[in-house]
Amino acid sequence: MSTTDGSKHSLGSALHSLRAKWGWVLALGIVYVAAGLIALGNELLSTVVSVALIGAVMFVSGIFEIFSAFQMKTWSSFFLWIVLGALYALAGVFVWVDPLLAAGIFTLLIGIALIASGALRIFLAFRLPDTAPRFWVCLSGAITVLLGAIILSQWPVSSLYVLGLFLGIDLLLAGLGWIGMALKLRG
Repeated sequence: MSTTDGSKHSLGSALHSLRAKWGWVLALGIVYVAAGLIALGNELLSTVVSVALIGAVMFVSGIFEIFSAFQMKTWSSFFLWIVLGALYALAGVFVWVDPLLAAGIFTLLIGIALIASGALRIFLAFRLPDTAPRFWVCLSGAITVLLGAIILSQWPVSSLYVLGLFLGIDLLLAGLGWIGMALKLRG
């Protein structure tokens, strides 16, 4: 792949240039791990903050969609974009005003989606050829169904901590990944 100045870049050269900055990559990983531990230390606060942030992003996106409606050339598209932007902004306001209710709805949808995707994975496992790792695909699907069932069986109480727990785990694992990369770059 060539850049505009004619020089060639490859994954190897990118990693080589990143090797000199391994300390920054390590610092990023440490920040992620710290944020993950903070999120795991208070799942309720993490849930409320993440849902409130989602509401703010929805509101801002809706406003931008309304502004972009004025770029439409036809009246029918104009009104549809205005309505769409207004609905998105309004949904953002509802999420912002009552983040715990929104967390309950999001958690319910996550639980349902986990059960549906796990069941589909189990179904697809039986459609794989005999040489495919059916057992592992089926086990993965079963674990996903179980996780969704656990979330739904504790709903609506689970909505107080599930999103914060998922955020904390994601930040922690991402941080460990960055730390691992930094240590590999250093060596």
